[in-house]
Amino acid sequence: MSFQAYLDNIETKAGLPPRQFVALADEKGFGPGTKATPIVEWLAADYGLGRGHAMALVHVITMGPQISTKHVDSGGTHSDPTDTLWLDGAASNPNR
Repeated sequence: MSFQAYLDNIETKAGLPPRQFVALADEKGFGPGTKATPIVEWLAADYGLGRGHAMALVHVITMGPQISTKHVDSGGTHSDPTDTLWLDGAASNPNR
């Protein structure tokens, strides 16, 4: 599953696009430099997200939407079309 697919699945499961999670995390004081554990615990408790999906959001919350270019058009199962994740909701993603 691509990184973007993880984020799209989170939106389907939790009803919020990734950008809203980033804003909520910011309100809680989570951001760059925050360890994964408190973010994962918050996402599990409040939104029922498992560790894999939570870790995708941890990346976005702590490092932003840029991902490694090694997965861009790699042809593998984790291949993404771009090195910038779309955070504004699956329905509005121009890369689909």
